[in-house]
Amino acid sequence: MSYFIGRNREARETYGFDEIALVPGNITVDPEDTDISFKLGDIRLSIPFMASAMDGVVNVPFAVALNKLGGLAVLNLDGINTRYENSEEVVNEIIHCEPSKATEVFQKIYKTPVNRKLIARRVEEIKKAKVPCAVSCIPQNAAEYGPIAKEAGADVFVVQSTVITVKFESSMQKSLDISKFVREMKIPVVAGNCVTYRASLEIIETGASGLLIGVGPGAACTTRGVLGIGVPQVTATVDCAAARDFYYKKTGKYVPVITDGGMLAGGDVCKAIASGADAVMIGSPFAKAKEAPGKGYHWGMATPHANLPRGTRVHVGVTGSIEQILFGPANTDDGTQNLAGALRTSMGALGCHNLREMQLCRIIIAPSIKVEGKLLQKAQIVGMGKQK
Repeated sequence: MSYFIGRNREARETYGFDEIALVPGNITVDPEDTDISFKLGDIRLSIPFMASAMDGVVNVPFAVALNKLGGLAVLNLDGINTRYENSEEVVNEIIHCEPSKATEVFQKIYKTPVNRKLIARRVEEIKKAKVPCAVSCIPQNAAEYGPIAKEAGADVFVVQSTVITVKFESSMQKSLDISKFVREMKIPVVAGNCVTYRASLEIIETGASGLLIGVGPGAACTTRGVLGIGVPQVTATVDCAAARDFYYKKTGKYVPVITDGGMLAGGDVCKAIASGADAVMIGSPFAKAKEAPGKGYHWGMATPHANLPRGTRVHVGVTGSIEQILFGPANTDDGTQNLAGALRTSMGALGCHNLREMQLCRIIIAPSIKVEGKLLQKAQIVGMGKQK
């Protein structure tokens, strides 16, 4: 629905996770009988969870641990793991600096150039554990880093920027030909991020194997405040999933949509899938894991931008292991652990056997759904009272 916000100027109403709820189905299904597997290219993951390519979330040990559990962690090739032999020393400098100095420290640390040899080494270290390897970089570096990563054994390559489009106009730099890059890589290429139907369809038509949805919803991201751009994740996911479905009907090729960012608890993950996502990419929930390199701190990929940083360092704490966050047993009362269990239980209540069925469940607009009857939780800051 659109409204006039002034003379001859319409604005569309859009929705995020906090404005909607999912309606239980006419049947219920045993959660243990639900299928939450996810296919990306020829790789089948047992759970639809990907870890964001952020330096406070994913390093080699974290990638190995998550991938062994059935998910897929993405290593940032533009980050500290390919700039420094010992990234732990760098992390210590980041997490111990004063908040007022954080941006300055980030900018200094990320001035060190990427070491091409470390790109291959990090991929080889992940592959040594006999798990899939996914890596990421910005479009400007993809043509250079892509072949290095593929040669070293990478299974998935993610081309990721704040906003990605097929057509990029610049008088200063050469744009990435996504279609050509996808053809030459010959491994699944995931592209992102976008939030509109048309941009999604054009990217899907390049031959990409997956699409990342979301501009600015992440816990450590300030893009929406700095640039004023973004679309709430529910509406963005619905619109981009519509492009996926149109392309599937037209060609018979199914290209998964991955909602990236803005999810803190199991309910958000469930709403993302119900909105049309085939999988989710999350950062801050995984940043809370004991295995995460950020040691309870989290920061975005655009945080160290030399001229216009779009992100900040946030403290998320350490609450449990990756396994607890994904599968439990949960020792938190706010839905931030056992995310896979929450997804299965939600599917059971909705009467859905698999993720495709969940994408068809009934959604209602319900802005009071998280506060209705929760006064005591909010006052005592427990359970749902801890959530945003």
